[in-house]
Amino acid sequence: MKRIHAFSVAVAALCAVTCFDVWSQTSEPASASAMAASSPAAPVTGRKANRALRRQVYGAIAKHKEINAGNISVVAKDGAVKLTGTVTDASQVDKVGDITKGVPGVTSVINGLTVEKPLGGM
Repeated sequence: MKRIHAFSVAVAALCAVTCFDVWSQTSEPASASAMAASSPAAPVTGRKANRALRRQVYGAIAKHKEINAGNISVVAKDGAVKLTGTVTDASQVDKVGDITKGVPGVTSVINGLTVEKPLGGM
């Protein structure tokens, strides 16, 4: 009985050690991931970069006083920018898209802007 119990404890310990060892391994060596993270050529991604790009797009649109940026929503993710909201004139839809494409760091633009209807709805 003591042998069976000792054997069970040994097997359980072996399983636990194996599971922790497998769980802690990564697909690449630690030195390679550290080098990739510190490399200046690595592209900046993540929430912070997305927020910075979003602010840059809003800043570029705000430079054009004829466009009301208050009704425009900008969502940026890894260089892709999606515009939604309304503008007062049909010509402004393409203009805002062109302004956004000119911002450094923007790789693509999805322009979902529409023309604001007057209060009468016609």
